[in-house]
Amino acid sequence: MAMPLRQNLKVGRYLLKQRLARREHFPLVLELEPLFACNLKCAGCGKIQQPHTLLKQRMPVEQAVAAVEECGAPVVSIAGGEPLMHPQIDQIVAELLARKRIVLLCTNAVLLPRHLGRFKPHRDFSFIVHIDGLQERHDESVCKEGVFEEAVAAIHQAKAAGFRVMTNTTFFSTDTPQTVIEVLNYLNDDLEIDNMQISPGYAYGKAPDQEHFLGVKQTRELFAAAFADGRRRKWRLNHSPLFLDFLEGKRDFECTPWGIPSYSLLGWQKPCYLLDDGYAASWQEYIDTTDFDAYGRGRDPRCANCMAHCGYEPSAVFATMSSLKETIRAAAS
Repeated sequence: MAMPLRQNLKVGRYLLKQRLARREHFPLVLELEPLFACNLKCAGCGKIQQPHTLLKQRMPVEQAVAAVEECGAPVVSIAGGEPLMHPQIDQIVAELLARKRIVLLCTNAVLLPRHLGRFKPHRDFSFIVHIDGLQERHDESVCKEGVFEEAVAAIHQAKAAGFRVMTNTTFFSTDTPQTVIEVLNYLNDDLEIDNMQISPGYAYGKAPDQEHFLGVKQTRELFAAAFADGRRRKWRLNHSPLFLDFLEGKRDFECTPWGIPSYSLLGWQKPCYLLDDGYAASWQEYIDTTDFDAYGRGRDPRCANCMAHCGYEPSAVFATMSSLKETIRAAAS
């Protein structure tokens, strides 16, 4: 992944340790969801469809930290819901940084100006702001006008305060190669985002909009055209080269959902945060009781059109670590 060198070395050491220990199932990034509540009602997300009683709950700091330590993932992506609605989110971040984790706080940025003072810049901490296109497209995605402008203003404020800022952009069937190019050019050149994450939209079961998710063929055609003529090399994309090859259809991988597991108020979600086949009370129970061989394209019909990063970015990273050529290529990207 195109992270800062120090973070790359930290993750590299972790991966080498797992390989030497001959562990088959281990996490790369933990998706930590300390709440499901959100201040927006995005068409492609179903988190706020949870029962009202669950939307009121907030994960205690101790529980969040225990989950991170239990699985041992070097990177923690704090999502939700909207994490900034958690009254102790700054304490969760501080506790994880004290334990030398790389922490990514995902936010729609609407509440960021109000809460920015609760955090301190840190070399292992980044805000990840959701930007699903330029103004009209983004506001349509989040079902509220003006959010794009608020997010851009919040990004400027966070960067001016010394924070590292990343973005996460999901693309749908309504996108074209040109819209992909336009938003990535804007994020890379105009906003000067530190790193950008991208992902094809997956038909999340509880999402209100089920009509605009991408199929495998559509995904490959979209990114192959958007990345043509070497364009992808100029963007500061936070992905391994092999994952980008995967999006273009140049490579294929089997899904490795344990690489980016999800832990929420309900426990360890089986097998990933996009499917809901039950929950485990502990990391070991999740590993021992999840039939990973039953999932992935060609195995489970729900996975037929999935090319999401949660299942396939770890696969690409593991493949990179198994090849000297790809390791060198990733280091040079």
